[in-house]
Amino acid sequence: MAKAFAVLSAIGADRVGIVDDLAALVSDKGGNIEESKMAVLGGEFAVMMLFSMDEAALGPLVREVGGLEANLGLKVGIERTRAPEKEGSAAAEAGRGRPYSLETVSLDGRGIVHAVSAVLRSYGINIEDLETRTERAPLTGAPLFRMKANVVLGPEVVASSLRRELEELRTGQDLDVVLQPLVPTRRD
Repeated sequence: MAKAFAVLSAIGADRVGIVDDLAALVSDKGGNIEESKMAVLGGEFAVMMLFSMDEAALGPLVREVGGLEANLGLKVGIERTRAPEKEGSAAAEAGRGRPYSLETVSLDGRGIVHAVSAVLRSYGINIEDLETRTERAPLTGAPLFRMKANVVLGPEVVASSLRRELEELRTGQDLDVVLQPLVPTRRD
């Protein structure tokens, strides 16, 4: 049988058992959870899950979304996608570019994610993973905003130019910004 991949998104009021309900849904249809991100945001539980299963089982599952929403008390979406690239394969590495980590810390304020993502977009940089959180500073209790992203710099991106532009954000937005490669660059 042909293996198919899909992304399931779900959101609803946080309650005990949501993860188990969604895991059972995939497992009971003979599927496998490949990757997932889940978090409580405010009072809502949000899920993004990549799963695989036989093509013959995926079609009926996609058609059952309305029933799933009623049974689980969640807003659910299922979108077909392609298989993830295998990390380390020559084809994947050649086409992806250079992986970097980007972290910012600042006093909480409006527009931080937009300011940073606009710079990345202007360089054609893809954000593969992004996480933000607000917390209290240890000594003062002031609200701090932290952002961490994994990004991929294409071969045409000059890291020093990107760093200069991020430095301008650092000054203008009062951000601490750290951009560093996730793997050391090879020197031939």
